[in-house]
Amino acid sequence: MAVFRFQLRVGNLIHVSYESRQDTGSLFDQHISMHRSHAPYFFLILAAVLALSALSLLLIRSGMEHRLISKPAPAPPAMSTTAPPIAIIDPTDEPEPPEKNFSSTNDKTDADPANVIIHITKTLEGGDFDAFARLVGKDVCDAKTLEHLKSLAASHPLKIQQPNGVREIGELEMNSLSRWSLKLDGALPGRDLILLNLRLKDGKWALDNLTLPPIATPPAPPAVLTDSLGIADAFLQAVIKQDFVLARGYVNPKSVSDAKIAALCILFEEGQYEMRHAKPLRAMFQRGDTVGYLANVQPTDGNQTAQFALTLRHSQESSNWIIVEINLDQLLADYTRRVAGGDIYYSPLIKNPQGGETLGLYFDFNDDQINPRTRRQLEIVVHILRTNPGKNVTLSGHTDALGTPQYNNQLSARRAAIVRDFLADAGVSPAQIVTNAKGASQPRRPNITESGDDYPDGRRANRRTEIYIDF
Repeated sequence: MAVFRFQLRVGNLIHVSYESRQDTGSLFDQHISMHRSHAPYFFLILAAVLALSALSLLLIRSGMEHRLISKPAPAPPAMSTTAPPIAIIDPTDEPEPPEKNFSSTNDKTDADPANVIIHITKTLEGGDFDAFARLVGKDVCDAKTLEHLKSLAASHPLKIQQPNGVREIGELEMNSLSRWSLKLDGALPGRDLILLNLRLKDGKWALDNLTLPPIATPPAPPAVLTDSLGIADAFLQAVIKQDFVLARGYVNPKSVSDAKIAALCILFEEGQYEMRHAKPLRAMFQRGDTVGYLANVQPTDGNQTAQFALTLRHSQESSNWIIVEINLDQLLADYTRRVAGGDIYYSPLIKNPQGGETLGLYFDFNDDQINPRTRRQLEIVVHILRTNPGKNVTLSGHTDALGTPQYNNQLSARRAAIVRDFLADAGVSPAQIVTNAKGASQPRRPNITESGDDYPDGRRANRRTEIYIDF
């Protein structure tokens, strides 16, 4: 039997096969037989195949066009007016980081005051002061201020110190008026600060006022600005630098004791506090000539913040603001929690039963030696006493209730004497120092519980020497 097979394939879609089987004979007979018996079928099959081929080509072309329409290649809109809308991605539409985006807008306002400061800083450092004047407006930078700015830049490049050259000082009005400072790199003290007040309006912050440093170096001013916020900030910066003399110049000595200023210096030093970076001073109230600020501090390790309050009053005598009250309750609570293990009586500031406040120095059980913590506190006290050689300091030694009265009197005397000797060796005149031995007669906390058991935490607060500065 001979087999005749006819196949036609169009792409990968259609496969047509025709097969015929016959008995074998001569090749010529088979050929004639095929033509006679199968010719009609052959042409029918061929016609069908051609028809299917045409149909398949039509379907393939339609499918290709459909794919081209549904998945177009990105192209400018002008290339086609009949295709469906195509989303064109323009690189200029991509969002930029806030700082860069703000700087490119040439707008003097922003919802974040830090962005306004960044833009102003870049403009000043760029040296285009005419552009700066246009940016902030004539109300802030008039012709006189512009000339001052140019003269300042001519004497020293306006480059901001890195790092920590930009500092938020605090609020003049809660959530609506804040002050920032720019510290010029390498400029002389008194000529190194640019102060900027920003005001919030319609949800945007903008520069409201600009204070430039003088061209010539002035005598060291007590504060760059003598409004209430300027005085409060200058006082705190002095405390942070442990400059008792400068800090004392910002307070009313009749209402703020030197012991409290010294205690605040000790708290900052020993508690390792720094001013919080965001809103370090917040306006609490303003009633006529009296203003209150909340000072926000945090440990340098970045743990939870703490606060204390400052009250300032406008002095009629000096036409200036002065600090009339410092409330350290919250700061002392945080300090004793972090440094003294939660013992609220283990505090560097003690209320004196006879009035006023004293500094407290604490000793271990049956000990009369100065430890490193006490030494640092005494160094601050020495600095205070050196500035006032005509004033006296009273040292009173105390013990807990363990031991005989005679022994405790002797121990308390030694505790007062060791502090006296330290002060004298540091240069304080012995004529300024008065010592008293109180033994266990004036406990700050109970030595025993209500049930009569020993109370070690109470006894711990009683082993002390108190320093009363009679200024």
